[in-house]
Amino acid sequence: MPVNGEAMENGNSPFWKTKRLEDMTPAEWESLCDGCGRCCLNKLEDWETGEIAWTSVACRLLDDGSCRCVDYPNRQATVPDCIPLSPEKVREISWLPPTCGYRLVAEGRDLYWWHHLVSGDPDSVHEAGVSVRGRTVSEEGMELEDFEHHLAAWPGQVPRMRRPRR
Repeated sequence: MPVNGEAMENGNSPFWKTKRLEDMTPAEWESLCDGCGRCCLNKLEDWETGEIAWTSVACRLLDDGSCRCVDYPNRQATVPDCIPLSPEKVREISWLPPTCGYRLVAEGRDLYWWHHLVSGDPDSVHEAGVSVRGRTVSEEGMELEDFEHHLAAWPGQVPRMRRPRR
């Protein structure tokens, strides 16, 4: 998959700037995930207002170090309420992180500098301080009532991203 710089050198715009979500290949679609892990954090919804409250409680399948699902192909068998993303879902779901590649492309916006398709480095999302790495607790063994003790605003915000020193 070419990164932004490579695509520009060839005189072509990167696929996320020229294709609709519906027109992407499976590989292009999957590559839009920046690996931040924010969408794998549990959210609490107020049934009366619909307001979403983020927590730092991670899905039991999220690896806190890599910020990736440990059983992505079979995740719904283990976590039935895991919502697989589709172009339609991306446009419907209000709780996708504001930095999410799927959300940005659906809104006609560009990817951030730290996205691996732009930077060419899958670790840049972590180096920029955008990922959940080292900031979560697992839901494993936790009672739902205890989630409210782990409320966090940061997953739903655009972070102050730091460029790594090289």
